[in-house]
Amino acid sequence: MRGLLYIFILFVVASCGFSESHPKALDEAQHLMQSDPSTALSKLNGVDVSDFQDSATMARWALLYSEAMVVNRLVAPTDTIVNIAIDYYERHNQTDELQKALRLKALILSSGDSDALATALYLQKEKEFLLYKERTKRELYMFVGIIILLVATGMIVWMRQRMKLQSLQHDALMAEASGLKSRIEAGREDIGRLEAKLHGLLENRFALIDSLCQTYYESQGTKSERKAIIDKVKSEIESVRTDSFSELEQTVNDCRDNLLCKVTDNYPDIKTEEYQLLVYLASGLSTRTISLLLGESVDVIYKRKSRLKARLKSLVEPVCPDIMAVF
Repeated sequence: MRGLLYIFILFVVASCGFSESHPKALDEAQHLMQSDPSTALSKLNGVDVSDFQDSATMARWALLYSEAMVVNRLVAPTDTIVNIAIDYYERHNQTDELQKALRLKALILSSGDSDALATALYLQKEKEFLLYKERTKRELYMFVGIIILLVATGMIVWMRQRMKLQSLQHDALMAEASGLKSRIEAGREDIGRLEAKLHGLLENRFALIDSLCQTYYESQGTKSERKAIIDKVKSEIESVRTDSFSELEQTVNDCRDNLLCKVTDNYPDIKTEEYQLLVYLASGLSTRTISLLLGESVDVIYKRKSRLKARLKSLVEPVCPDIMAVF
């Protein structure tokens, strides 16, 4: 890409270098046109027309050459050269130069002397003009080709950058999908763990119901029936108070997104009694059940709940909004 640009710049610079010498020769010939028309014609014949780089210089040379032929009273074998000037000035709406070229055309073919050398040089200039046309056509094709090549190269670079960007986006999507898959798998593991926990809780509840029914069945119809059932219920309550507390604590953390851990992290000075009350509340136990487990009256439990709620609202709720749901 860069090499093509350098070649194009070198081509333009070289072309400019060749064209710089031609205007000087044309200026000299125009200056000598009236004082020394023969020398002016010689200078115009000495210019290699095939080296011209633009049509404006070619048109100026054609006009000066036709004028030199008329001034030197020479007849042109054809009107090819003067037509070069006429065509150019007509296309570019240069009226003065066009009128001059038309007058010269009328004179160059009808008046003057025929000269073999002048005719040969005239025909040579026609050939040089044809070479100029072929060269400019090749340069035009080359210029168009370079432009097409530059555009194609730019398109290729743009497409490669686009493909690279799409590849990066694809990689980002794949990474995001992989992370999502990992989170889904972790979520499935959590769900499986919670399902196992729920099954365990149901089994314990059914076991408790079965135990109470067995006690009732064995004591049914006897005087000790009520006492046996009461003793069994007391035994189960004491079991929940002592042996099952850690299980309740773990269940709350599993089912409520580590709620108790967040409370202890943000409220490290929480008292043991307050923590026990929070565990029972988060487990969904009623106020009466909590009063039995803690051995306090219902009114005391209500007051303790109110104080604990006020403390957690100021210390924990900003980082754990779900804490208020346990109340």
